[in-house]
Amino acid sequence: MKRPTKSQYYLDIAKAVAMRSTCLRRRFGAVIVKNDQIISTGYNGAPRQTTNCIELGECLRQQRNIPPGQNYELCRAVHAEMNAVIHASRLDMVGADLYLVGIEVETGELVFPGIPCLLCKRVIINAGINRVILPDGPGAFRYIDVDDWTIEERISPRIGE
Repeated sequence: MKRPTKSQYYLDIAKAVAMRSTCLRRRFGAVIVKNDQIISTGYNGAPRQTTNCIELGECLRQQRNIPPGQNYELCRAVHAEMNAVIHASRLDMVGADLYLVGIEVETGELVFPGIPCLLCKRVIINAGINRVILPDGPGAFRYIDVDDWTIEERISPRIGE
């Protein structure tokens, strides 16, 4: 049995965290790691003590056929990246890596590319996280330098568009 790389190890943990998601469309899991130590985890789901989509049995964005990446204000969920950042100390996150995995609920397939949305990018920048690591195909990884998003934000106030 081949030993997984560190990137695969933390992405596997992010995938397990994603299984806690309450989203009917896509499950996302995030793991923040610094100095080979897990700082925080998060998955996408409705805010605490509110009704989630699994309990409702419906997704407004899905009902309206809203494509991925649009009209997030209609979504009940707080994103995995945001939840992971909310549950950590900024002092612990400065210089950390964030591992992110998305899973399509219908097919169980990984989401490619599972790049954070505009608001999550801004939260990640403010948290002081250095890199975001995503799966990029079987056994492949995408490493994103958060400084690149900061540069894009200086050039254009609408990162990623």
